[in-house]
Amino acid sequence: MRAILAGGGTGGHVIPALAIADELKHGYGANCLFIGTARGIENRLVPAAGYPLQLVRVGALKNVSLVIRAKTALDLPRAVWGAGRMLNEFAPDVVIGVGGYASGPAMLAAVMKHIPTLAFEPNVVPGFANRVVAKLVSAAAVHFEETARYFRHAKVTGVPVRHAFFEIPPKRGGTPTLLVFGGSQGAHAINQAMVRCLHVLEREAPGIHIVHQTGERDYNDVLSAYQKLENVCRVPGLTFEIFKFIEDMPAAFARADLVVCRSGASTVAEMAAAGKPAIFVPFPRAADDHQRINAEALARHGAAVAVEESKLGGVWLAETIAALLQDSRRLKMMREAARALAHPNAARDIAEMAAGLAGVNFQITDQGG
Repeated sequence: MRAILAGGGTGGHVIPALAIADELKHGYGANCLFIGTARGIENRLVPAAGYPLQLVRVGALKNVSLVIRAKTALDLPRAVWGAGRMLNEFAPDVVIGVGGYASGPAMLAAVMKHIPTLAFEPNVVPGFANRVVAKLVSAAAVHFEETARYFRHAKVTGVPVRHAFFEIPPKRGGTPTLLVFGGSQGAHAINQAMVRCLHVLEREAPGIHIVHQTGERDYNDVLSAYQKLENVCRVPGLTFEIFKFIEDMPAAFARADLVVCRSGASTVAEMAAAGKPAIFVPFPRAADDHQRINAEALARHGAAVAVEESKLGGVWLAETIAALLQDSRRLKMMREAARALAHPNAARDIAEMAAGLAGVNFQITDQGG
């Protein structure tokens, strides 16, 4: 079996794609090739995972100037042609589009060549590349039930998440702990809101512990704010750990009773896998406003609280954190609601769909050797 995985740009696209590739490789003996662009994170992650990567040249069409949009439109036929040449050389049995700039040209080329195609869409509302090919692809693997209406032959599979998140046991007792992060680069708005809310939080929820990943840029300022509070706060006050970057995020999740974070597709899937209640602050400039829609989807299920960044006041944040941490019954309900949205077999199910489209109806079994 030969499979191409096309797309990338961000970890939210590439990390699930790597999980799908691993499942295809180990479960079906598949030979996998990635197609991406020169500026995406796939250039670091894909070779590190041991997979070959080829690049197409294509720019953005969403949230960019008219000049860039026009240039991209002119480049698009060449990108489709280039992707088609890669398909001819590799001769895939199936092409899987994971979203991002390279996904559209590769999927369009595959459709034109009558190669089976599978779209993977982790957000409630499909991104631009997947919307373009939604009615053309052979099938789609989606995270949310409401996303299925955009595609033909869609199946709710969820988003592939590291098994370590599913293995996190429910936290019972101990010091009430808040985990705060905004992705690997941090989120300035979340960092600033936490700094503004510290004095109120120390008063409303004394004795809590905060684990805060700031990113590189805000680390010194945030650390200074916590240290200033530490010098003046009353007993029992609050305790804290401040990190530029947290290497072992599943371990940080395991310690947390509540999380404040963004709501990208991978983060939302990790929250569900770990069964963690969340206060989501969607990134307002995300493509197609998908972070807001993701956050609202979990909020509707009772697994999270969603707040727009423009309304993220320090007092509101402190009072919301305190109210949730002091309401064990609601936290339990949120944990259960989050877990109900988890998909522990997402990578396996997506690989199974891809293999079926490729006409491969068997899996490699472990012979113990």
